[in-house]
Amino acid sequence: MTARPAIGAAARIVVKVGSSSLTSLDGGLDPVRLDALVDALAARRAGGAQVVLVSSGAIAAGLAPLGLAKRTRDLATQQAAASVGQLQLAHAYSASFARHGLTIGQILLTADDVIRRAHYRNAQRTLIRLLSLGVLPVVNENDTVATDEIRVGDNDRLAALVAHLVGAQALVLLSDVDGLYDGDPRQPGTVLVPDVDDVAALDLDVARPGVSGLGTGGMATKIEAASMAAGAGIPVLLAAAEDAASALDTSPAGPKVGTAFRAEGQRLSARRFWLRHAADVRGRLDLDEGAVHAVLRRRRSLLAAGVHGVAGEFVAGDVVDLVAPHGQVVARGVVAFDATELPNLIGRRTRDLPPEYRRELVHADDLVPLRGL
Repeated sequence: MTARPAIGAAARIVVKVGSSSLTSLDGGLDPVRLDALVDALAARRAGGAQVVLVSSGAIAAGLAPLGLAKRTRDLATQQAAASVGQLQLAHAYSASFARHGLTIGQILLTADDVIRRAHYRNAQRTLIRLLSLGVLPVVNENDTVATDEIRVGDNDRLAALVAHLVGAQALVLLSDVDGLYDGDPRQPGTVLVPDVDDVAALDLDVARPGVSGLGTGGMATKIEAASMAAGAGIPVLLAAAEDAASALDTSPAGPKVGTAFRAEGQRLSARRFWLRHAADVRGRLDLDEGAVHAVLRRRRSLLAAGVHGVAGEFVAGDVVDLVAPHGQVVARGVVAFDATELPNLIGRRTRDLPPEYRRELVHADDLVPLRGL
């Protein structure tokens, strides 16, 4: 099934909406825009689909009540605005969805909830249980406590993580742009790209921020999110928030708006997706060419003999990057030894090691390739 019919037929779908699509230029929530979005989501829900909403807007929603004219760079003020805005946003969503007899549940995630494996699994269980109870989860990063050093990042990326976390069959990214263009859409002659079969092959001048100044992401973050999701088997649609009803169309041909990204490859297990996109990397192992071939081509475990260098401070169970001789990170995995143990092990054949160390440095089940040969 191609991207558009798959998106239209998805039984579980994640929808992300940006700040600029929910707020007015003075920073307050726009009830007309919010109700229009909710109507579109409720219609998809009434059609039998399970829906998860990843919503920006907490900081923007808090600006007007605090008397702030625009988004500030001051972290403490941003967090204060988020504290006020999260309540306003949740109340607005709750009241709007109640018009359709739907109950929402708010999920505020921090970086730890996607970086640390145990937290990741807990967030996954909570979201799946909410869906099974008929609740529509509304997800946002917890901006009241997040700092630049511990942020998940833009909510486009968070939406891609959530889509895989809940096993969604489609991801829809709604913003103030109506799709991907082959250049700056403000310039004459640029055209909308309706379908993308290979995200990695894109070579477009698209890193342009939103026009409102209220959001944090640009087209580059949306393409990154689309790449994350599509590369893990989830088709993606990028469309304008004002076209939400059309973007969530369930006709056999699927939505006719925006840019659709075809799902590439097989869906990764939750563990491998976490390793590839969400894990907190603590160090690196430098591999020789033979080890790179074994890991990427033969999908074998990494042995001590194929490693010639170690960097970082990590312990057994941490995630490390596996680096080829030319310096490129080619894989990522869970290491079985502390960094302090490895200098005496690397470069040696397994049979030459003490009996207690005769095991893989990174087992194949705990390893995900990032690049092919």
